[in-house]
Amino acid sequence: MTATQPEATGVSNPLLNVGFRIPFDRIRPEHAESAVDTLLAQTQAKLEDLARSGERGFANFMADLDTLTEQLDTVNTIVHHLDSVNSSPEWHAAKMAILPKTSEFYTKLSLHPGLWAALKAFAETPEAAALDPVRARHLKLTIDEFRREGADLQGADQERLLALNTRLAEVTSEFSKNVLDETAAFEMYVPTERLAGVPQRVQDATRRDAESKGKDGHRLTLHAPVLVPVLTYADDRELRRDLWLANSRVGQQEGRDNRPLIREILRLRREKAQLLGFRDFADYVLQDRMAGSGTRALAFERDLDARTRPAFERENDELRAFHREQVGVEAPELEAWDVSYWAEKQRQAKYDFDEEALRPYFPMDGVLAGLFEITRHVFGITVAQSEAPGWHPEVRYYTIHDETGTHVASFYTDWFPRDSKRAGAWMNAFITGGPREHGVEPHLGLMCGNMTPPDGDTPALLSIREVETVFHEFGHLLHHALSRVEVRSLSGTSVPWDFVELPSQIMENWVMERGALDLFARHYQTGETIPQELFDRMIAARNYRAANAAMRQYSFGLTDLSLHVEFDPEGDADHVTYARDLMATFNPTPLPEHYAMIAAFNHLFSSPVGYGAGYYSYKWAEVLDADAFSRFAQEGIFNRETGRAFVDSVLSRGNSADPAELYREFMGRDPDADALLRRSGLL
Repeated sequence: MTATQPEATGVSNPLLNVGFRIPFDRIRPEHAESAVDTLLAQTQAKLEDLARSGERGFANFMADLDTLTEQLDTVNTIVHHLDSVNSSPEWHAAKMAILPKTSEFYTKLSLHPGLWAALKAFAETPEAAALDPVRARHLKLTIDEFRREGADLQGADQERLLALNTRLAEVTSEFSKNVLDETAAFEMYVPTERLAGVPQRVQDATRRDAESKGKDGHRLTLHAPVLVPVLTYADDRELRRDLWLANSRVGQQEGRDNRPLIREILRLRREKAQLLGFRDFADYVLQDRMAGSGTRALAFERDLDARTRPAFERENDELRAFHREQVGVEAPELEAWDVSYWAEKQRQAKYDFDEEALRPYFPMDGVLAGLFEITRHVFGITVAQSEAPGWHPEVRYYTIHDETGTHVASFYTDWFPRDSKRAGAWMNAFITGGPREHGVEPHLGLMCGNMTPPDGDTPALLSIREVETVFHEFGHLLHHALSRVEVRSLSGTSVPWDFVELPSQIMENWVMERGALDLFARHYQTGETIPQELFDRMIAARNYRAANAAMRQYSFGLTDLSLHVEFDPEGDADHVTYARDLMATFNPTPLPEHYAMIAAFNHLFSSPVGYGAGYYSYKWAEVLDADAFSRFAQEGIFNRETGRAFVDSVLSRGNSADPAELYREFMGRDPDADALLRRSGLL
């Protein structure tokens, strides 16, 4: 920092003493490193004091440990968040400046000999033996986590672990930046005639985008609201091919090539796992999750694959036959860029159903209002828009109150794509509140997405898939917002990752229920609900090509697990070819030689752990959500008592008990393994 930047230092730094009302309107990249340096020093001082607990007694030892990094965590989350939603060279530099420092601190925290000794000493005290079940679980999981993070390592092994964690933080951040930059860098300008077949709303939006850049025609990008409808509806096969190929090359261009980074990440993760006493990274990650091991997770995915593959082959045979009927036997074979287009044609022919016909009934504001009304009925909460500084003009802010009128949470939303914003949809937590001696402190979270944006005077009209995504992310948000766990590190979404998707995925079920849709699905011009015949066609088409959708997810999960369990990153085999060949067995058409989806696979490689060796958890949790929603379906989708039971057993409990116990508490039994295949029509 320099003398010309006084606002970034001292008490005037808005990232210091961050309270519930985060001053996003004042936070700048230059504040990040100064604030983190200050917080690291403060937290280190608290750590040293805590490590001397044996000298001062153990009163509140675990409570102090639980909140030790609270302010540092919040500021770290804010900086990483702002680099994700308003990325710039300055924000990226700010993030990279703090990454080695925070990575080193968090690693050394688990390796601190004094703290580890104090923790083990506390575990032997009468106080520890008298802890209530939640705090006893906190103690056990903390000791387990310290061991998993290397507390028993000595000397050179500790130093090597620190180096591994620091490098993993750096290289995964570089991976993420390459994906964001390359996605943002791509643009293609085409005349109107090349967009024949593409919905008018997309044509209008891409024309306005071109005009904003001072160009003629239409500006096409790789953002989902453009890419997906072009691949699905454009009659111009060469255009579909060009866009598909451009998207498939993200993460492979010179200066932004992620392929060598992947091998390094795989090497670093395996070395870290083996240093800590695990066979591989999957066993390290899954030790404390429901699956338990990489072998069990692989068996879970391969069992689903085997049971789904006959329907997958049948669906693809039917699509190829349909294609030949439409274009003749002399036509070229289907390629990857043809599948979405011809699948949509087949669906329209089989069910007379076009998902675009639903969009007018899903204006974003109406979807949110309906979502909030559904959760009021089911979970007894009230959501209201409020005011707070945001990081972009499109950001909105809301409060959540429970049935007693208590303010339990607030959250931000940021729904539309920008070139400076990473792709996908996600929920995150800024502040974890919960029960306190003086009452309840509210939680603070966020939801982000890349949905179809408004266009001129036309509001944002969502696809049915985008509606499901909004409901999904709000399920995560509710898991955070409704947590009543007193221990911060066991609160909200701090659960095993193969359980964390249950609250999010179960929310998607309401999107397909007539009673729920009638609360919010209204035509943005006429106010009419979805016509019954359109709803009937939607339900009839619900499981169209369900096996292909499932196999796509299996391909991600199995590629992830295979890379982390069976592939040797120190060997001669090419990891990109290995992944492509594996994914090809789940694809309805051949994949080109250059195909390297893993080079843009942010879920796996954009953070030191992330969903690495854990992508299977989406399907694992889908089994749970399909089964758990059966209780709502039986007792009533708006049944308040069922909703209360779900809050009491799942949404409010965080990681305060074993997830399998929480599930049994809600359902009265273990999960029905066939529930997902049955819902998808695959049994």
